[in-house]
Amino acid sequence: MGKLLVLIVTAFVDMIGVLIVVPLLPFYATRLGASPLMYTVLVSAFNVAALISAPMWGRFSDRYGRRPALLVALSASAIAYVIFAYAGSILMLFLSRLVQGAGGGTVGVVQAYVSDTTEPKNRARSLGWLSAATNLGVTIGPLLGSWALRAGRHPIHLGGSSILLAEKAPGLLAALLCLANMLFAYIYLRESRVVSGSAADRPRVPGRSAAAVFSVLRHPKTPASRLIWIYAIGIGAFMGMNAVLALYLARIFGVTAENIGYFFAFTGSISVVTRALLLGPAVDRYGEARLSRIGIVLLASGLAAIPFAHNIPVLAAAVALIPLGTAFTFPCVTALLSRVISPFERGLYMGTQQTWGGITRVVFPLIAGWAFQSLGPRFPFWISAAFVAGTLLLGAGMEHFARDAETARAA
Repeated sequence: MGKLLVLIVTAFVDMIGVLIVVPLLPFYATRLGASPLMYTVLVSAFNVAALISAPMWGRFSDRYGRRPALLVALSASAIAYVIFAYAGSILMLFLSRLVQGAGGGTVGVVQAYVSDTTEPKNRARSLGWLSAATNLGVTIGPLLGSWALRAGRHPIHLGGSSILLAEKAPGLLAALLCLANMLFAYIYLRESRVVSGSAADRPRVPGRSAAAVFSVLRHPKTPASRLIWIYAIGIGAFMGMNAVLALYLARIFGVTAENIGYFFAFTGSISVVTRALLLGPAVDRYGEARLSRIGIVLLASGLAAIPFAHNIPVLAAAVALIPLGTAFTFPCVTALLSRVISPFERGLYMGTQQTWGGITRVVFPLIAGWAFQSLGPRFPFWISAAFVAGTLLLGAGMEHFARDAETARAA
């Protein structure tokens, strides 16, 4: 198997496990007595752990390889799913999210792996295929989670005894899938040539990860910093919306844990089609920088339109803009970032991107939870839309920066 194909399969199965659990989390938390704000604190617990671990995983993968970092992350997820399955309190749910977050700060490692194995002109397309695979997992995972929840309420007969898994079934199913995924990755996933070559032998500079993180604040006008801000604000606003979406759907449209999977399957299907079939031709036609701005407009429009939807068809039309926007924005921004930085620092800066994305993943859900509880259920969507729209200014002129960086390296 080719490296990219193996990585895509690994990411796909991993995302199935994640989305078996995530759509059910607000319903489990509410059942245990969590308020909307408390639930978003729970969401942020994962992001805090991922935030702390992201730079470490980036440098670890640059020095020791992408493969071992990914295997550790998968093992952490398996443990987290088992804790989720047996969580009988908010504290146990917190522990589950913290464990998975600590091993889940590896998105930058995956993106660096793709950048290692593809030519610059094909990176946005390859990242799009990776995103399509994960979004196919977004489509399938929630359906499996809802099915497992229903199946768990029927006893399993083994000989003369019976076992009733009940609410434990989705978490245990996710853990089994994760263990199978670890075995697959261990057998078939091979290290990238860049890591096994000179990049692995470069001496580690103490404090380099921290310096890269703070350089985004010290030098906010550089191309790399601007791209990281676009990604961080966009993903933060998206996660803020996502943190309260199930609560909003439950309150306004009566959605339950048993049917929330259909909603995620709808958005996931749009993401799969967009990233697998539309992203590549769109990049060829518009270029990464321009297409990222188109994605920002679509994402902001979808977020702003959700509160105005008063029936399911209108809601579906508004929500459809969001996966279109994310599909065009994030792969293009990440591909542009890989072009304006040194090849030997991709893991570091992809990890830095995830660090700042992690900060906004912590902050935006908390803002959304407070707004949902204090201002009303529609305000989180409008706040997120305003932040996303503001990133349009950061992307101005990015075509020239990417072109100049490629020319300088070729010289």
